[in-house]
Amino acid sequence: MRFSFTPEQEEFRTGLRRALDARSPTKEVRRLMATETGFEREGWQKLNQELGLTAIHIPEAYGGQGFGYAELAIVLEEAGRGLLCAPFLSTVLATTAILNAGTEEQKRALLPAIADGTTTATLAFSEDDGRNDAAGVATVANHSGGTYRLDGIKSFVLDGQTADLIVVLARRPGSSGEDGLSFFTVSGDTPGLERRGLKTMDETRKLARLEFNAVEARLLGEAEAASAPFARTMQQAAVLLANEMVGGADRLREDALAYSKMRMQFGRAIASFQTTKNKAADMLVDVELAKSAAYYAAAALDEGDDDMPAIASLAKACAAEAYLQTAIHAVQMHGGIGFTWDNDTHLWFKRAKSSEILFGDANQHRELMMQHWKHYKGTGDG
Repeated sequence: MRFSFTPEQEEFRTGLRRALDARSPTKEVRRLMATETGFEREGWQKLNQELGLTAIHIPEAYGGQGFGYAELAIVLEEAGRGLLCAPFLSTVLATTAILNAGTEEQKRALLPAIADGTTTATLAFSEDDGRNDAAGVATVANHSGGTYRLDGIKSFVLDGQTADLIVVLARRPGSSGEDGLSFFTVSGDTPGLERRGLKTMDETRKLARLEFNAVEARLLGEAEAASAPFARTMQQAAVLLANEMVGGADRLREDALAYSKMRMQFGRAIASFQTTKNKAADMLVDVELAKSAAYYAAAALDEGDDDMPAIASLAKACAAEAYLQTAIHAVQMHGGIGFTWDNDTHLWFKRAKSSEILFGDANQHRELMMQHWKHYKGTGDG
């Protein structure tokens, strides 16, 4: 397993950062986050087609570029660094679910339009009470006459109010736990589907509440066989979000350090004060450790590591705490102004707070990690 990026990957990162710096400065982030949709479709399609963002990890057979999760993690890290306002993470999550659960015919039908940026997509799995585990799924899929119809509510859906295609996790009526789960695809304009944007602290990431009232849906993959694909998708989601988070944390660290070198107090830069040095050192250690965990997890996805459940949870927990703590230090180093509307630091602070709980907080992922190790050792393999 590699623990460093290749020269080609570093070159890819450099070009991507240059493009996102030009297309997603904080002035543009502020403009887009103030809109109802959070992005402009024409601008996103043009950027996506130029850089091939959503096509990165889609196999070439389905119109993608066929790269691995290491390359996708680089894109997520750079997107997090620039607070890219676009339905990128949501579309990537829906894509992974289709790749994990879909049939060959469904992949050929759905993925090319996602790869070329024509279709935006999202994954709806969290219930109205916030539960995002398989046992907590309450949305039901009624099957009659060869047609599936969904009833229930999905909440906290990334870009759910604008997605063209929605991948929905639902269960057979009367089933419980991990039994009876299936993935379905629903078009965003299907009759009976009500979509409402949620008011959130982090305006750079739009969330929605989706209400399904006998909404006609198409089965994705095999019926009542979504438990394993869903678990795999959530592991991938945790790893991808962890990489996005370390990108934002590193940007905060760099900006805070640059400000402390420029800000003068008592006749010298505040970077020379010991308390500032301590914070800068803590930030560096936290971010680098989180990067190591996130990069390792991305490489583990490509390698198909058997311990992926624990590795993914470790990466998410580490990145969540590092991002939020770095954001706190950054605000303090800016001296109060960091949390004002005129300063950009608060934008990353709010993203850090929202990402901390997205797909489960650090405590939940530590519990999942320990459950995996307990099961692993209990089988006699450890």
